[in-house]
Amino acid sequence: MSKANVQTVCDAMNRIAPKHLAEDWDNPGLLVGDPHMEINKILVCLDISDDIINRAVEIKAQMIVTHHPMIFRPIKHVRTDLPLGSKIRSLLKNDIAVFAAHTNLDSAVGGVNDVLAEKLGLVEVKTFDEELSLGRIGKLQREMSAKEFAFHVKKSLKVNNIRLINAGDFLISKVGICGGAGSEFILKAKFLGADAFVTGDVKYHEAQAAFDNKIHVVDAGHFATEVPIVHVLVKKLKAEFRRLNVAIEVVEDETSKDFFNIM
Repeated sequence: MSKANVQTVCDAMNRIAPKHLAEDWDNPGLLVGDPHMEINKILVCLDISDDIINRAVEIKAQMIVTHHPMIFRPIKHVRTDLPLGSKIRSLLKNDIAVFAAHTNLDSAVGGVNDVLAEKLGLVEVKTFDEELSLGRIGKLQREMSAKEFAFHVKKSLKVNNIRLINAGDFLISKVGICGGAGSEFILKAKFLGADAFVTGDVKYHEAQAAFDNKIHVVDAGHFATEVPIVHVLVKKLKAEFRRLNVAIEVVEDETSKDFFNIM
């Protein structure tokens, strides 16, 4: 097998989640590191945390592929006494590159939302728009009540808790989804015929609008609706590297947990 560098991974990720699919406000791509640096092991995760960086150091990974970018806005100061600066220092000190695929991975074929749709057992899945975009809409294989569907989501995503906005006494056959924080698409999904919507981070007035517009909403949390992509992304990268015949070991983060605990 041939050797590889950081750019090899960047190119593979851009085939999996083309950068042009990212939203204008987003910051995907190589965030830390040298494209020419030789690598043989990467760690795939949802978020860059101190624990993730320590894990990368422990397993001698030279690169981390993450869903959420650790840098969103231009940095004016690198304060190593603050969380972001401390992470950047640790990454540079240990020669660890970071690549992020965020909203481009949300929108991509086989990305966050397609994986979420598959987890929920949706069929006839389509995008909200004619082109690839955030969110998906599909059908349940059988109708469910709001309560039954909420428990279906809870079981499918293996979460301890969910929040349900029960918008009335009507069954669910068509479902809109957007992994992460996608409540801005609730009413769009309703317009497209959805009876229910699944996402995370739903705010009070967004819930009120959903109730008023007669669309059930299941808030399964930001973490739970996105974390399934990590396992799938590992498989996709392994397939890319086999095809290229390059020697890169891909390690899946299986330790990260949701920040929220229900007391």
